[in-house]
Amino acid sequence: MPATLDPSLDRAAVNLIRGFAMDAPFAANSGHQGTAMSLAPVAHVLFSRIMNFDPADTEWVNRDRFVLSNGHASILQYSLLYLTGSGLELEDIKAFRQWSSKTPGHPEAGHTAGVEVTTGPLGQGVANAVGMAIAEAHLRDRFGRDLMDHHTFVLLGDGCMMEGISHEAASLAGHLGLGHLVAIYDDNKITIDGATNLAYGDDAGARFEAYGWHVERVGAIAEDLDALEAAIRRAMAVEDRPSLIVLETEIGFPSPEFTGKHEAHANPLGAEEIGRTKAVMGIPDEPFWAPAEIVDAYRSHAALRGGEAHSAWTAAAEQSSARAEFDACWSAPAPGWDAALPSFEAGKKIATRAAVQDAFKAVLDTVPALVAGAADLTGNTGVKLDADHPITPDDAAGRQIYYGIREHAMGSAMVGMARHGGLVPAGGTFFVFFDYMKPSVRLAALSKAKVVFVFTHDSVGVGEDGPTHQPVEQLAALRSIPDLQVIRPADANETSAAVRAAIEHHGPTALVLTRQGVPVCTDGSAVATGAGVLRAEDAPDVVLIGAGSEVHLCVAAADRLAESGVAAQVVSLPSWDRFEAQPEEFRSSVLPAGVPTLTVEAGSTFGWHKYGDDCIGIDRFGASAPGDVVLDRLGINVDHIVERATALVSAGKD
Repeated sequence: MPATLDPSLDRAAVNLIRGFAMDAPFAANSGHQGTAMSLAPVAHVLFSRIMNFDPADTEWVNRDRFVLSNGHASILQYSLLYLTGSGLELEDIKAFRQWSSKTPGHPEAGHTAGVEVTTGPLGQGVANAVGMAIAEAHLRDRFGRDLMDHHTFVLLGDGCMMEGISHEAASLAGHLGLGHLVAIYDDNKITIDGATNLAYGDDAGARFEAYGWHVERVGAIAEDLDALEAAIRRAMAVEDRPSLIVLETEIGFPSPEFTGKHEAHANPLGAEEIGRTKAVMGIPDEPFWAPAEIVDAYRSHAALRGGEAHSAWTAAAEQSSARAEFDACWSAPAPGWDAALPSFEAGKKIATRAAVQDAFKAVLDTVPALVAGAADLTGNTGVKLDADHPITPDDAAGRQIYYGIREHAMGSAMVGMARHGGLVPAGGTFFVFFDYMKPSVRLAALSKAKVVFVFTHDSVGVGEDGPTHQPVEQLAALRSIPDLQVIRPADANETSAAVRAAIEHHGPTALVLTRQGVPVCTDGSAVATGAGVLRAEDAPDVVLIGAGSEVHLCVAAADRLAESGVAAQVVSLPSWDRFEAQPEEFRSSVLPAGVPTLTVEAGSTFGWHKYGDDCIGIDRFGASAPGDVVLDRLGINVDHIVERATALVSAGKD
């Protein structure tokens, strides 16, 4: 396999990348050229000498993964995807940051071929890369090196180092000894406000050494391609722990005016300075300079290297006795997989967090990609897989993950696992701590990452821990995220159906579950359509709409109302997004026109008014007391439902 391009093309390729890094932001009047310029040599080394990937098949499962955590430098990644022939052409580079282009402002997974994860919010990419490295280690130990044996490379900057999520993720990676993870820290000492010493004086290398990483401070070798390659290969040779390469660069190099200055970060260089910089590099002062001989040679080289690596893997993989189960992890579950899901007896009282654990355990064999874990709340949140052993530094083949008290890192690492492929991660924490995970949940939705977020202790029913631990506004926030499937099941049967929906969904799902036991009152069918009628009336006077633990209260209230001659139809509405996707005819059958509606949920009423003429909820923080007391005192009870429903019916008759 050829190790390098023709040496005469190396510097020309770096100059082409730097030219794009200036020209694209200038044409868009928007962008970040400085970091892309300074990192052009190391990115070139990674893509032309180090990484195994196949431009003809950007989804090859054993490719090395590349993550640009400092995603504002997206033009750097786009330039390499163009040069390697991985799906971008010159017109895409010219359309940088424009409507419907393949080259948006920050890399978007699923939008641009070759982009592994959606990055931009600083630090997220670091944690995504940790998740990818966990996935690789797990699949390698579980199925063997013939099927899975690659590295994850991540470029990060000072902003990533400062954001708290990178600390959590780096600590987890060091503990797990993720030897196939190589991080390259662009230590340029510049942020938007100015020099980093305005706010940041860490010895980042020492910090990572304390986390258990192998750290090498390579100094100012950013222009020495051979030295860069040697440093990366030394890091790759370390098998028992992740590696950090601390690389000193000058932002905006080789701009005569802006090298090393914070102005190079996000202010497009003017035409005059671009011309002066191109003169320093010895290339023509023309926009988007890309000589065919350079591009063709680069693409031929990438295709040859990638094709040979891919073919060698295919030959070895065909001989593996684990190939069938390995392939099953990368595919949708086989038909009938859900037959193993449990069903529960009507009237039995069970917490939905307990029911989800039964469901996960039941499908471990039929969903081989499923792995589960929690942020120090494994048993509490229903994600403890008693039949399986945990992922450890010495054995990553287990399907139980202990994230420690690291919600930030857990959320983003799960996104990385899902985007890596081969795993469907489920991760649990208390619902109130969704606040810690909001950025990663949002990015999961944006990138269609198949993650199952398990949020338990879903209301003021948490009880004595008080308002700090009692979610009130979190459901409204979750439901506002586009492309996130949110399911709050009424009981154990709806929980089992919710697990089915999560596994079959092409994107992330949030399961919102109770701490307290709730009686089984449904057959679970409402989950499939987002809502369903539990108690039908030919001519209802009122419709009671409940979600989650409040559904059984609506059933009891309907019984009480019937005693006074009020016909109440009861609806379970576990998933707004699934319900809204149904035909109008179905939605009208569930919520008939002209009939007053009352919604009931132990959380903020924000958003419920699109379904309810009146809404019972909790538009304040909770209180410290036994859970049933808090619920009752805040009006989540049968008496209050009957009172408000009666008033609705009376108002309609006036």
